[in-house]
Amino acid sequence: MPDPIPLRGASLHDGVASRLRTMIFEGQLAPGGWVDEKQLAATWQVSRTPLREALKVLASEGLVELVPHRGCRVVEISDADADDLFPVMALLEGRCALEAVRNADDTALARLRHLHGELERHAAAGDIEAYFRLNHEFHSLVQALADNRWLDRVTGDLRRFMRLMRGRQLQLPGRLQASINEHRVLMDAFEQRDAHRAERAMHDHLLAQLVAFKKLRQPARSRRAPSATPATSRG
Repeated sequence: MPDPIPLRGASLHDGVASRLRTMIFEGQLAPGGWVDEKQLAATWQVSRTPLREALKVLASEGLVELVPHRGCRVVEISDADADDLFPVMALLEGRCALEAVRNADDTALARLRHLHGELERHAAAGDIEAYFRLNHEFHSLVQALADNRWLDRVTGDLRRFMRLMRGRQLQLPGRLQASINEHRVLMDAFEQRDAHRAERAMHDHLLAQLVAFKKLRQPARSRRAPSATPATSRG
């Protein structure tokens, strides 16, 4: 359910846009689903104007699609999108890791170590949702530690689309444990101050996610595939 607290202030549509992003990233507005403008406007006690302005902002970010005469729906990442997106993110996040290792001081390393410890805890508990949330925080910290505004700009932009998939690959049996193992390799590279090893580890971690994503969607494809009808002979 949307947050019932009314929105006020001069930058009203910015606040609305922020809440809509949160709802999308948290899965409250599902990929491919339509945005109920009337309900949201009533719940947040705003007119439709700031809501529509906010949706235009999200459309410019690629998170929603404005459909003439029908309304607005949340963008859904297709299989082809995932195939194209993961390798690009692997390159970008690998570079983030390399630069983060070079920049990280003892305090930053301690922050990463703490987050990794929490990831270990969630992985051990099998808590996929908590692991996904904290994993996003971990990757965002690595991105921030890279301290490269151009890298940050493009990585942050594409990370929004990664979040639309909400870590679905973690649903694959065994993937959660594989993911934390990959994080251990990455953390060891940070601990050893090995920037190039960290770059490879992060790159491989992202590509492993794509492999898991493909494996997860194979059964769904099989279910959708039409059954073959045997040919009949006519005499």
